[in-house]
Amino acid sequence: MRILLFLATNAAVLVLISIVFQVLGIEGILAENGVDLNLQALLVLSAVIGFGGSFISLAISKFMAKRSMGVQIIEKPRNNTERWLVETVRAQAERAGIGMPEVGVFPSPEPNAFATGMRRDAALVAVSTGLLQHMDAGEVEAVLGHEVSHVANGDMVTMGLLQGVVNTFVIFLSRVVGHVVDRVVFRTERGYGPAYFITTIAAQLLLSILASMIVMWFSRRREFRADDGGAALAGRHKMVAALRALQRRSQPEDLPGEFAAFGISGGMGGGLKKLFLSHPPLQERIAALEANRGETL
Repeated sequence: MRILLFLATNAAVLVLISIVFQVLGIEGILAENGVDLNLQALLVLSAVIGFGGSFISLAISKFMAKRSMGVQIIEKPRNNTERWLVETVRAQAERAGIGMPEVGVFPSPEPNAFATGMRRDAALVAVSTGLLQHMDAGEVEAVLGHEVSHVANGDMVTMGLLQGVVNTFVIFLSRVVGHVVDRVVFRTERGYGPAYFITTIAAQLLLSILASMIVMWFSRRREFRADDGGAALAGRHKMVAALRALQRRSQPEDLPGEFAAFGISGGMGGGLKKLFLSHPPLQERIAALEANRGETL
């Protein structure tokens, strides 16, 4: 169902933008200024590239996690810790109404964890060796609940959809700007001159920065919801304790690449840097949980 939603959103974006072009008469305006640009064809190409890249990234996310982060899947528990991890995730997955995820451990001194996967019923939940070393059982249980909630909420597909939409706009608008500058300002009549490529690259860099701010803002909002899910599955006091344990680490770090948005912890920063963080400050997350202390104990 979520994959169908992914494809339907792609089509809806194309239809909506095409309607806006027709209503505003943008193609006519461009033609009057000597800009020979097929907006519909460019839009379709941008969507194919934008959503295609996001879709492929989502489809191979589990494979990439295992290869790039060295995640060791627990197929047959070798000790009590591994057995407890598998059974805890199994119980939480049943309560959350999702299929049993793969459970793994990856080598990292930093306490962290993440969830990924294309489908809710075939996801991956992994914790770091540092998490197991620096947190007690109740805190680890809450972290697992946070990650299972990411899966149950469909956050991987939702973030993929959002990334596909912003990718489409970045690719489309940067090429429109490059085309207009090349034709109107530099009066290139055939093919593309250097101005097109320089302007397109500059516009794409600027728009990508703005797009990243949007995606990261949305990622931070979903962290609060995953915290609530972890509190519901493990207990609010355990979720608060887990976040406080992370807070005691002076410099929590983001996981690499696309996995950062679904980890339990993220980097720190203020000012402009805060706009590009995948996670809200830990103190804000703790305050949000404590404000709803009576809901889940």
